[in-house]
Amino acid sequence: MDVLGIDIGGTGIKGALVDVVKGKLKSDRFRLLTPQPATPGAVTKTVAEVVDHFGWKGLVGCGFPAVIRQGEIAIAANISKKWIGVNAVNQFSQATGCRFVLGNDADVAGVAEMRFGAGRGQRGVVLIVTLGTGIGSSLFIDGTLVPNTEFGHIELKGMNAEKWAAYIVREREGLSWSKWGKRVEDYLKRMQFFLWPELIIVGGGASKKQDKFLPFLKVDTRVVPAQLRNEAGIVGAAIRAAEEIETP
Repeated sequence: MDVLGIDIGGTGIKGALVDVVKGKLKSDRFRLLTPQPATPGAVTKTVAEVVDHFGWKGLVGCGFPAVIRQGEIAIAANISKKWIGVNAVNQFSQATGCRFVLGNDADVAGVAEMRFGAGRGQRGVVLIVTLGTGIGSSLFIDGTLVPNTEFGHIELKGMNAEKWAAYIVREREGLSWSKWGKRVEDYLKRMQFFLWPELIIVGGGASKKQDKFLPFLKVDTRVVPAQLRNEAGIVGAAIRAAEEIETP
């Protein structure tokens, strides 16, 4: 079964056709810049352009950077606050004529990693963190998703954790890999204290540079890099959509 997967990020909106049985892309990724400001109208137009690029009329799975309840945006940390209260499922479906299934962006990336990546077959508690424009999180218990966790917003060093340890902070502040790695370590130790996971998977844009900072992390829990990397959000969104429509 093929599904169009779309990943809405802070800087780019990416899409590709996905074989949800194999967890593989069946087309090249197509990427457009996330409009600034990322208002409902502007983002919807860009999502429609991605759908049109593929000439797609079927099911679409979409990862969205917000807490989502019954298709409605509840909070929006890295996107326009004008999204709050908007039913994004209805908005995207009406603009494209396609059936949309939405999930939190970190949640859908986590689904991909648990089905086909670093978390495959792992039992117990697994925490996945995505380090990019912010810090996303997804939590799994025996392979089952606990949706809409927002662990990137816990307090750390007297501030919102993602303002201290997100990947973009390293770039903005010109931090060395070792100094930024210590910040990530502080964050993961805090999460370990709260959750005591069997495994922590680190994804997001930072996973492409995992060899530069993972060696600096000293956390009692096993920490591994995500395997699907930039494809995780697209693949996971498609998988989640397929699984949702198959659930009676």
